[in-house]
Formats: sequence, structure tokens, C-alpha cells
Amino acid sequence: MMLLNYKEQGNGDPLILIHGLFGSLDNLGLLARQFETEYRVISVDLRNHGRSFHSDIHNYQELANDLVNLFDHLSITSAHIVGHSMGGKVAMTLASQSPQLIQSLSILDMAPIAYPERKHDAVFSGLHKILDNKPVTRKEADNLLATSIADPGVRQFLSKSLYKEQDHLALRFNVNALFDNYAQIIGWDNIPAFEGDVIFIKGQNSDYILPEHQANIISQFPNAKAHIVNGTGHWLHAEKPETIYRVIKRFIEKVTNR
Repeated sequence: MMLLNYKEQGNGDPLILIHGLFGSLDNLGLLARQFETEYRVISVDLRNHGRSFHSDIHNYQELANDLVNLFDHLSITSAHIVGHSMGGKVAMTLASQSPQLIQSLSILDMAPIAYPERKHDAVFSGLHKILDNKPVTRKEADNLLATSIADPGVRQFLSKSLYKEQDHLALRFNVNALFDNYAQIIGWDNIPAFEGDVIFIKGQNSDYILPEHQANIISQFPNAKAHIVNGTGHWLHAEKPETIYRVIKRFIEKVTNR
């Protein structure tokens, strides 16, 4: 059994933080530091990301199973789960497969739907240029990414996964496996209704949760709550970390104290 890389901090009820596509456990580091004063926070690197193992298989059932294995390893019987983007779909799948493990579910800017298949074409194009050209400096890597990705914020986010390998820079996430499994990553098979406590937190300027997604959300998560964070996009937890922390904390406290 391969075990996910993880970071543990704080004490209290377990709270699991799950990053999104092309990310790592560091992406939710601000939330981890805020929650560690009251919770046992476990931040994970999903398979094919960060310092976790690489695999040719990358689907939500296996990603959720990886978390179940980690729960067993850490002797966790239930936890509050926070998942961003792809990590939100992992969290939702975990709730479907193992509802007894879920104390509460906080989903950051992700809906339980299949998204347009070419949403990350430019990103993959830039990443393959990194693989093909083996840049030596971060500036060189950024120039390669810039040929496909105009947004400097996206390039900066991707560059966080660069590391030195022998005489060049490489990427910690498994580009080829993510590319090969992309249809599964942006896809979604509707799950049986999860009756537990869920909040969907949307970035106001993001198109990942839209009004037309409401029926899908309610059919799969009939007790879902919703919250919109003004002035934020898809990376809402990085843009307004204090706000996200307060929204999740208030939600968890309501669930816990009910």
C-alpha cells in the first residue's frame, strides 16, 4: 500500500485539507496555520502531486481510497474535510464511498459536475514545454510557460512545484499521468445522495459553480449550504484566506454544536 505524503499540525478534532489540480499541500498552508490552534490539521499531497507517489491511475475512486488508507494509518475514524477544486471532487467522492468518515464537508469552488474537456489546454501546453526543454533557471521556466499561459498568477502557481533535479528544473506533479487522465479529472459520475453536512463556497468571479449547477448539487447533496465570497476567483482561499477561514470555521462549529 502506497501512503500519501502529508503534514500534520495542531490538536483537536481531525481536519483534512485537500488541494486542487497541479497543487500541493502547501497551497492550503494559510488555512492550516489558522485552524491548527483548534484542530488536528492534516494537509495532504494527492497522488501524482507534491511529494506523494506517482501512478498511471488517477481517478476519483482511487484518490478517495488513498485518503481512506491515510485515515487508517493515522487512526482517524471521522474528520472535517476541506477540498479545493479537484480536491473538492475527491472529498465528495470520499463522502459517497465512506460517509461514516465525514463530520462535515467544505467544498471550495467546485461543483459535482463534468466540466468542459479543454479547460486546461494552455496549462498542459506550457507544462510539456518544461518537460521537453528542461530549464535551468526559474526565469527560463517562466518564459517557457509564458508561451502558452498569459496570466502571471497562474504561472507563479505552477512554478511552486518546480524543484532542482540534477542539472535542471523539474515538476513535482506527474504531468503525463494528469494529461492522460484529464477526461476523468474534469469528468464526474453522479453519486447517490449524501445526507451529511456540506457547504459549497464559491468565488464570486469564478465560473466553476454557476446557477445551472444547482440542481446537480441539490440532487447529490440535499442538505448543502452555499456561500459566495465577493471579489474572488477560483483561488479564493489564497485571495481572501481570512474570509474563507471564518466561513468554514462558522460552518464546522454549527455542525459540531448542533
